[in-house]
Amino acid sequence: MSSNHDSPNKFKQNWPFFWFSQINAAYTNVLERRIKAYGIDIPRWRAMMSLYEDQYLSVSEIAEFSAQKLNTTTKVVQRMMKDGLVSTRVRPQDGRVTEVCLTDKGEKLRKQAFTEAQAVFDATFSELSEGEIQDLNTTLSRLHTRLKDQ
Repeated sequence: MSSNHDSPNKFKQNWPFFWFSQINAAYTNVLERRIKAYGIDIPRWRAMMSLYEDQYLSVSEIAEFSAQKLNTTTKVVQRMMKDGLVSTRVRPQDGRVTEVCLTDKGEKLRKQAFTEAQAVFDATFSELSEGEIQDLNTTLSRLHTRLKDQ
């Protein structure tokens, strides 16, 4: 499928990438305001949520899952270590890789901040059914894969 979007007539409203960036910016702004009270910024939030699902990840894996640059993620992890939110270990299967995990303090903070993220989610998606949300996730995942393959 190929569509010609190179026309100024309603370009923004018909260009999906415009909406992706607008949604990401709006979500980031709303969430950042809500989690700031916990002393968490968006880079820390992304790292915490990456570790939540997978428990132990390398800094490179955190960078990939959190859609952040490796050097940014390294600095975030270092700050989180200093604050006692994460700890590190050598990966049992590969001694060259250092893994990061949330400490009890980090997990407690993640849970507190997640209540804010859940509130944002609930308010944003309240008019969509579970099926619509699943379809949206499936479509976004497919688009993500196609972009990564380019």
